Amino acid sequence: MALNDAPLGKTSEYPDSYDPSLLFPVPRMENRRRLGLEDGRWPWFGEDLWQAWEISWLRPNGVPQVAWAKIVFPAASPSIIESKSLKLYLNSLNQAIYTSGEQVAEVITQDLSSACGGAVQVSLLSVDESGEAIGRPGGFELIDDELVSSVVYEYSPDVLTAGEEVVTEHLCSHLLKSNCPVTGQPDWATLLISYTGPKLDRAALLRYVVGFRQKQDFHEHCVETIFTDLMSRFVPDSLTVCARYTRRGGLDINPWRSTETGMDAGPRLIRQ
Repeated sequence: MALNDAPLGKTSEYPDSYDPSLLFPVPRMENRRRLGLEDGRWPWFGEDLWQAWEISWLRPNGVPQVAWAKIVFPAASPSIIESKSLKLYLNSLNQAIYTSGEQVAEVITQDLSSACGGAVQVSLLSVDESGEAIGRPGGFELIDDELVSSVVYEYSPDVLTAGEEVVTEHLCSHLLKSNCPVTGQPDWATLLISYTGPKLDRAALLRYVVGFRQKQDFHEHCVETIFTDLMSRFVPDSLTVCARYTRRGGLDINPWRSTETGMDAGPRLIRQ
Protein backbone atom coordinates (compact mmCIF):
# COMPACT_ATOMS: atom_id res chain seq x y z
CA MET A 1 0.00 0.00 0.00
CA ALA A 2 1.22 3.49 -0.83
CA LEU A 3 1.46 6.19 1.82
CA ASN A 4 -1.31 8.18 0.13
CA ASP A 5 -3.62 5.28 0.99
CA ALA A 6 -3.04 5.91 4.72
CA PRO A 7 -5.81 7.56 6.79
CA LEU A 8 -3.51 10.44 7.74
CA GLY A 9 -4.80 13.74 6.42
CA LYS A 10 -8.20 12.28 5.47
CA THR A 11 -11.60 12.52 7.10
CA SER A 12 -12.17 9.27 8.97
CA GLU A 13 -15.08 7.59 10.67
CA TYR A 14 -14.12 6.45 14.13
CA PRO A 15 -14.77 2.72 14.60
CA ASP A 16 -17.28 1.37 17.09
CA SER A 17 -15.90 -2.17 17.06
CA TYR A 18 -12.46 -3.75 17.42
CA ASP A 19 -10.60 -3.70 14.08
CA PRO A 20 -6.86 -4.48 13.81
CA SER A 21 -7.04 -4.06 10.01
CA LEU A 22 -7.01 -0.29 10.64
CA LEU A 23 -3.26 -0.42 11.34
CA PHE A 24 -1.25 0.96 8.40
CA PRO A 25 2.42 -0.07 8.20
CA VAL A 26 4.97 2.20 6.47
CA PRO A 27 8.25 0.50 5.40
CA ARG A 28 11.39 1.98 6.95
CA MET A 29 13.64 0.95 4.08
CA GLU A 30 12.88 3.79 1.67
CA ASN A 31 14.21 6.41 4.09
CA ARG A 32 17.22 4.28 5.02
CA ARG A 33 18.15 3.94 1.36
CA ARG A 34 18.12 7.75 1.15
CA LEU A 35 20.65 7.71 3.99
CA GLY A 36 22.86 5.33 2.02
CA LEU A 37 22.21 2.34 4.29
CA GLU A 38 21.91 -1.24 3.09
CA ASP A 39 19.01 -3.46 4.05
CA GLY A 40 19.61 -4.95 7.49
CA ARG A 41 22.90 -3.13 8.13
CA TRP A 42 22.06 -0.33 10.52
CA PRO A 43 24.78 1.58 12.44
CA TRP A 44 22.66 1.77 15.57
CA PHE A 45 20.63 0.11 18.27
CA GLY A 46 17.32 1.75 18.92
CA GLU A 47 13.62 1.84 19.59
CA ASP A 48 10.61 4.06 19.01
CA LEU A 49 8.77 4.74 22.27
CA TRP A 50 5.15 5.76 21.73
CA GLN A 51 3.10 7.08 24.63
CA ALA A 52 -0.62 6.63 24.04
CA TRP A 53 -2.86 8.66 26.33
CA GLU A 54 -6.31 7.64 25.08
CA ILE A 55 -6.72 3.95 25.95
CA SER A 56 -10.16 2.71 26.97
CA TRP A 57 -12.23 -0.48 26.93
CA LEU A 58 -15.25 -1.98 28.69
CA ARG A 59 -15.09 -4.20 31.75
CA PRO A 60 -17.39 -7.26 31.79
CA ASN A 61 -20.00 -5.29 33.77
CA GLY A 62 -20.09 -2.65 31.02
CA VAL A 63 -18.28 0.06 32.97
CA PRO A 64 -15.46 1.71 30.96
CA GLN A 65 -11.82 1.50 32.03
CA VAL A 66 -9.12 4.01 31.04
CA ALA A 67 -5.34 3.77 30.99
CA TRP A 68 -2.33 5.07 29.14
CA ALA A 69 0.27 2.97 27.38
CA LYS A 70 3.96 2.80 26.67
CA ILE A 71 4.46 1.10 23.31
CA VAL A 72 8.00 0.23 22.19
CA PHE A 73 8.69 -0.60 18.55
CA PRO A 74 12.14 -2.07 17.78
CA ALA A 75 14.10 0.03 15.29
CA ALA A 76 14.89 -3.21 13.47
CA SER A 77 11.23 -3.79 12.60
CA PRO A 78 10.58 -3.61 8.83
CA SER A 79 7.85 -0.99 9.24
CA ILE A 80 6.63 1.83 11.40
CA ILE A 81 2.92 2.34 12.01
CA GLU A 82 1.31 5.46 10.59
CA SER A 83 0.13 7.47 13.59
CA LYS A 84 -3.49 8.17 12.66
CA SER A 85 -4.05 4.50 11.88
CA LEU A 86 -2.77 3.65 15.37
CA LYS A 87 -5.14 6.22 16.88
CA LEU A 88 -8.08 4.75 14.96
CA TYR A 89 -7.06 1.23 15.99
CA LEU A 90 -6.79 2.14 19.67
CA ASN A 91 -10.20 3.81 19.50
CA SER A 92 -11.63 0.59 18.07
CA LEU A 93 -11.06 -0.91 21.53
CA ASN A 94 -13.40 1.58 23.20
CA GLN A 95 -16.52 -0.61 23.05
CA ALA A 96 -14.78 -3.97 23.27
CA ILE A 97 -15.12 -6.03 26.48
CA TYR A 98 -11.99 -7.33 28.21
CA THR A 99 -11.57 -9.00 31.56
CA SER A 100 -8.38 -7.15 32.51
CA GLY A 101 -5.78 -4.62 31.45
CA GLU A 102 -3.38 -7.50 30.93
CA GLN A 103 -5.68 -8.94 28.27
CA VAL A 104 -5.89 -5.55 26.54
CA ALA A 105 -2.08 -5.27 26.54
CA GLU A 106 -1.78 -8.76 25.05
CA VAL A 107 -4.19 -7.90 22.23
CA ILE A 108 -2.41 -4.64 21.39
CA THR A 109 1.00 -6.35 21.54
CA GLN A 110 -0.07 -9.09 19.12
CA ASP A 111 -1.72 -6.70 16.66
CA LEU A 112 1.13 -4.17 16.55
CA SER A 113 3.81 -6.87 16.31
CA SER A 114 1.99 -8.43 13.37
CA ALA A 115 1.55 -5.07 11.63
CA CYS A 116 5.14 -3.80 11.96
CA GLY A 117 6.91 -7.15 11.61
CA GLY A 118 8.78 -6.92 14.93
CA ALA A 119 8.37 -7.78 18.59
CA VAL A 120 6.50 -4.82 20.12
CA GLN A 121 6.36 -4.28 23.89
CA VAL A 122 3.22 -2.80 25.44
CA SER A 123 2.75 -1.67 29.04
CA LEU A 124 -0.56 -0.30 30.31
CA LEU A 125 -0.35 2.16 33.20
CA SER A 126 -2.91 3.72 35.50
CA VAL A 127 -3.76 7.37 34.89
CA ASP A 128 -3.15 7.84 38.63
CA GLU A 129 0.51 6.84 38.16
CA SER A 130 1.71 8.94 35.25
CA GLY A 131 4.86 10.18 37.00
CA GLU A 132 6.42 13.65 36.93
CA ALA A 133 7.55 15.34 33.73
CA ILE A 134 10.81 17.32 33.54
CA GLY A 135 12.20 20.10 31.36
CA ARG A 136 15.29 18.17 30.32
CA PRO A 137 17.34 15.32 31.80
CA GLY A 138 20.04 16.17 34.30
CA GLY A 139 23.47 16.78 32.86
CA PHE A 140 22.23 17.95 29.45
CA GLU A 141 23.40 21.41 28.36
CA LEU A 142 20.99 23.60 26.38
CA ILE A 143 22.38 24.97 23.10
CA ASP A 144 19.39 27.15 22.17
CA ASP A 145 21.05 30.44 23.19
CA GLU A 146 24.18 29.94 21.08
CA LEU A 147 24.94 32.86 18.74
CA VAL A 148 23.97 31.81 15.22
CA SER A 149 24.36 33.90 12.09
CA SER A 150 22.77 33.43 8.65
CA VAL A 151 20.08 31.02 9.76
CA VAL A 152 18.66 28.97 6.89
CA TYR A 153 15.36 27.14 7.34
CA GLU A 154 16.25 24.14 5.23
CA TYR A 155 18.00 20.87 5.93
CA SER A 156 21.74 21.64 5.66
CA PRO A 157 24.04 18.91 7.04
CA ASP A 158 27.11 20.65 5.62
CA VAL A 159 26.85 23.34 8.31
CA LEU A 160 27.94 20.82 10.98
CA THR A 161 31.52 21.29 12.20
CA ALA A 162 33.68 19.95 15.03
CA GLY A 163 37.08 20.62 16.53
CA GLU A 164 39.97 18.26 17.23
CA GLU A 165 39.48 18.00 21.00
CA VAL A 166 37.76 14.75 22.02
CA VAL A 167 35.06 15.29 24.65
CA THR A 168 32.05 13.62 26.23
CA GLU A 169 28.97 15.85 26.14
CA HIS A 170 25.22 15.73 26.61
CA LEU A 171 23.49 18.41 24.54
CA CYS A 172 19.86 19.47 24.30
CA SER A 173 17.73 21.67 22.06
CA HIS A 174 14.02 22.41 22.39
CA LEU A 175 13.97 23.86 18.86
CA LEU A 176 13.63 20.77 16.71
CA LYS A 177 10.62 21.16 14.43
CA SER A 178 9.75 19.13 11.38
CA ASN A 179 6.58 18.76 9.35
CA CYS A 180 4.41 15.74 8.68
CA PRO A 181 5.20 14.49 5.14
CA VAL A 182 1.50 13.83 4.49
CA THR A 183 -0.43 16.68 6.12
CA GLY A 184 2.28 19.33 6.49
CA GLN A 185 1.30 19.78 10.16
CA PRO A 186 4.17 20.87 12.45
CA ASP A 187 5.81 18.32 14.74
CA TRP A 188 7.68 19.75 17.76
CA ALA A 189 10.41 18.01 19.73
CA THR A 190 13.23 18.29 22.23
CA LEU A 191 16.42 16.83 20.75
CA LEU A 192 18.90 15.06 23.05
CA ILE A 193 22.41 14.20 21.84
CA SER A 194 25.01 12.35 23.92
CA TYR A 195 28.40 11.57 22.42
CA THR A 196 32.09 10.96 22.96
CA GLY A 197 34.09 12.29 20.04
CA PRO A 198 35.37 15.45 18.35
CA LYS A 199 33.85 18.47 20.11
CA LEU A 200 30.82 19.68 18.17
CA ASP A 201 30.56 23.37 17.34
CA ARG A 202 27.38 24.19 19.27
CA ALA A 203 26.37 27.18 17.15
CA ALA A 204 26.74 25.06 14.01
CA LEU A 205 24.74 22.26 15.63
CA LEU A 206 21.96 24.68 16.54
CA ARG A 207 21.90 26.02 12.99
CA TYR A 208 21.63 22.43 11.74
CA VAL A 209 18.74 21.70 14.11
CA VAL A 210 16.89 24.85 13.04
CA GLY A 211 17.38 23.70 9.45
CA PHE A 212 14.82 20.94 10.03
CA ARG A 213 12.12 23.59 10.49
CA GLN A 214 10.63 23.07 7.01
CA LYS A 215 11.76 19.47 6.50
CA GLN A 216 8.93 17.05 5.80
CA ASP A 217 9.61 13.66 7.35
CA PHE A 218 8.39 11.23 9.97
CA HIS A 219 9.75 11.47 13.52
CA GLU A 220 11.72 8.24 13.18
CA HIS A 221 13.29 9.34 9.91
CA CYS A 222 14.41 12.69 11.37
CA VAL A 223 16.23 10.97 14.24
CA GLU A 224 17.91 8.49 11.90
CA THR A 225 18.97 11.36 9.63
CA ILE A 226 20.54 13.28 12.53
CA PHE A 227 22.28 10.16 13.84
CA THR A 228 23.64 9.29 10.38
CA ASP A 229 24.83 12.86 9.68
CA LEU A 230 26.77 13.06 12.97
CA MET A 231 28.15 9.54 12.70
CA SER A 232 29.34 9.84 9.09
CA ARG A 233 30.94 13.27 9.50
CA PHE A 234 32.68 12.94 12.86
CA VAL A 235 32.90 9.18 13.61
CA PRO A 236 32.38 9.61 17.37
CA ASP A 237 33.38 6.78 19.70
CA SER A 238 29.81 6.70 20.96
CA LEU A 239 26.63 8.50 19.95
CA THR A 240 23.02 8.53 21.11
CA VAL A 241 20.33 10.68 19.47
CA CYS A 242 16.82 10.91 20.90
CA ALA A 243 13.88 13.18 20.04
CA ARG A 244 10.98 13.55 22.49
CA TYR A 245 8.11 14.80 20.32
CA THR A 246 5.05 16.58 21.66
CA ARG A 247 1.67 14.92 21.74
CA ARG A 248 -0.70 14.99 18.77
CA GLY A 249 -3.94 13.05 18.56
CA GLY A 250 -3.37 11.50 21.97
CA LEU A 251 0.02 10.08 20.94
CA ASP A 252 3.62 11.17 21.28
CA ILE A 253 6.51 9.44 19.48
CA ASN A 254 10.02 9.31 20.90
CA PRO A 255 12.62 7.58 18.72
CA TRP A 256 16.19 6.97 19.89
CA ARG A 257 19.20 5.57 18.02
CA SER A 258 22.54 4.74 19.65
CA THR A 259 25.85 3.03 19.12
CA GLU A 260 25.35 1.58 22.61
CA THR A 261 23.03 -1.14 23.87
CA GLY A 262 20.90 -0.67 26.96
CA MET A 263 19.84 2.90 26.22
CA ASP A 264 16.26 4.21 26.24
CA ALA A 265 14.26 7.35 25.46
CA GLY A 266 14.63 8.73 28.98
CA PRO A 267 11.96 10.43 31.09
CA ARG A 268 8.83 12.20 29.87
CA LEU A 269 9.38 15.90 29.24
CA ILE A 270 7.23 18.84 30.30
CA ARG A 271 5.88 19.47 26.79
CA GLN A 272 4.50 15.95 26.69
